[in-house]
Amino acid sequence: MSYSNFTIESLKRKFNLTINEESDFFASVDAAAVSSLLSETLKENVPLALAISTEKARSEMIIAPVLIEVRRLLNHQISLFSGVEFNVDREQDLQGVCDYIISLSAEQLTISAPVITLVEAKNENMKAGLSQCIAEMLAACLFNEQQGNQIEAIYGAVTTGSNWKFLRLTGQTVHIDLTEYYIKEVGKIVGILLGMIKGAKGGAA
Repeated sequence: MSYSNFTIESLKRKFNLTINEESDFFASVDAAAVSSLLSETLKENVPLALAISTEKARSEMIIAPVLIEVRRLLNHQISLFSGVEFNVDREQDLQGVCDYIISLSAEQLTISAPVITLVEAKNENMKAGLSQCIAEMLAACLFNEQQGNQIEAIYGAVTTGSNWKFLRLTGQTVHIDLTEYYIKEVGKIVGILLGMIKGAKGGAA
């Protein structure tokens, strides 16, 4: 079993989770001033990625440039992982490949302090992506506990490339923002991701 095999219902039962659904959970976050490079890249890439309409195209042409922009804005003081195995607890089925992980550490060779897990919604199924993302967030939380990283909140994102939804895990409560953000609001999306990292740093050792 892997992260993608979970459902929200099975996660609630297995990990005794409370799901808190809210609209505009991240509405107060300011939009970031993104670079002209990202703006021009997305202007060129988004129509092409949507026309190709494959997960690979959306990942490479939309999602990756957004996350690279976040890393640039933080002066490369975070690390970004793509398509990596993240096997934390096989007995609890917290294992598998993660689409993207953002870590508070600048170290790029190994994952050391994961704070955001990002799932590309397969077949544009956002609900299935949410359950996979929650499972990966639980794994990140457990990983940080094992490593002695005092990170209180783990964040998540589910995206089709064009649509983005955001989550927050504290303790056994998962906050799911019911609001979807669109790639034309890229400054807002980048601002939320930056805010997540800032929020995670507040609880880090």
